[in-house]
Amino acid sequence: MSFSKAVDLLRLAQMAASRRGGVSLGDICEEFRVSRRTAQRMTEAMELVFANVTTSDAQDRRKYWRLEAPPLERLQARQETAIEALEIAARSARDQLRLRHAQALDGIRDGLMARLTPRDAFRTEVDAEAVLAGLGHVMRPGPTVAMRPELTDAVIEALRGPFRLRIIYGSAEAAPRVVEPHGLLLGHRSYLVARQPARSETILNFRMDRVFAAEVLDESFTFTSGFILEDYAAKAFGVYQDPGQYGEVIWRFAPEAAERAAEFRFHPTQILELQDDGSLIVRFKAAGWLEMVWHLYQWGDKVEVVAPAGLRALVEGYQRPDFDALP
Repeated sequence: MSFSKAVDLLRLAQMAASRRGGVSLGDICEEFRVSRRTAQRMTEAMELVFANVTTSDAQDRRKYWRLEAPPLERLQARQETAIEALEIAARSARDQLRLRHAQALDGIRDGLMARLTPRDAFRTEVDAEAVLAGLGHVMRPGPTVAMRPELTDAVIEALRGPFRLRIIYGSAEAAPRVVEPHGLLLGHRSYLVARQPARSETILNFRMDRVFAAEVLDESFTFTSGFILEDYAAKAFGVYQDPGQYGEVIWRFAPEAAERAAEFRFHPTQILELQDDGSLIVRFKAAGWLEMVWHLYQWGDKVEVVAPAGLRALVEGYQRPDFDALP
């Protein structure tokens, strides 16, 4: 938006807030000396930017726009991004068991929502929930691959629609491809979860560090029926999805490592079984043997892979007895 258009929008907001009945398209045309179509675009911009715009039909059959708020909050911007940020921060705090921080963040969120009109509060909450439903956290210790903010912003905007994305993937010279984003998995390496209609209806993972450009298209789509990001993410130990590896995983931790292992949340579906000899059995269903191996190596010879056989073969011979500490 140009500077002059921004000034006009602020002036329109002041008019809509100060006039008891609001402003009509005719008022806008007269004040700004613009066409009716331009006046319509100005009201659309005002509804997009400000969270407290209401409309009404008067006896003269004209539609009026008004900013409904106390004077100090008259030019209040919409709160979707702030609500999303607070929800994500609170979720992270809960995952890390920082419950006091989570409660404080919830309080700030509730305060922001209370300042909105019921209509705008509902709209803000729906938009925020649409984005949050598309964000899945895959938590792993260690370094992470940094993501470019403009790419993350594009994915979040597309999830809010939902809108299709045009991405450059693999290399900067690659041909563009159009995908339908279903979610974003955040972890040591983050993935865009999307369907590429030109290829198949299969849900695919695209590494965010290999996305060189992303553009939100003005093309909506329908999510795959029955798709739930949390269920999809739970099929993997980390982020790698391989249907051929998916199945029951069983680890046995030695008695001297059982107490420490019981503190870990290896997988959302895990079941812990303390044995009579003091060892600990951990069971869950997932794929991603390589990511499991990376983690299991840290336990040295204090863990045994009972199942599956393929995973047991990958760790065999690499379980060192000389580690001074457990993870």
